[in-house]
Amino acid sequence: MLVRIVKMSFEPSKIDEFLNNFEVHKNAIRDFEGCELLELYNDQNQPEIFFTYSYWQSATHLESYRKSGLFNSVWAKTKPLFNKKPEAWSVNKVFSR
Repeated sequence: MLVRIVKMSFEPSKIDEFLNNFEVHKNAIRDFEGCELLELYNDQNQPEIFFTYSYWQSATHLESYRKSGLFNSVWAKTKPLFNKKPEAWSVNKVFSR
């Protein structure tokens, strides 16, 4: 399993637009082949910072999603809302309880 963590920072006036877009697409992302989990987090001290955590069966599944029309549609609406370059990590889970 691969865990994908993406840190995003938005213009404060664009946060509602991001959240609306996420709401519209979250189920389609969760239902994408190979996606096991999708979660959205918001930093407690910096409300413009969000993180997505997604679990993928393999790197191939994640790459398939990243090349999909769904990703392109979501990203096209999300990218202009950033106030900083997003950061992303693909990690292996070492421990979970």
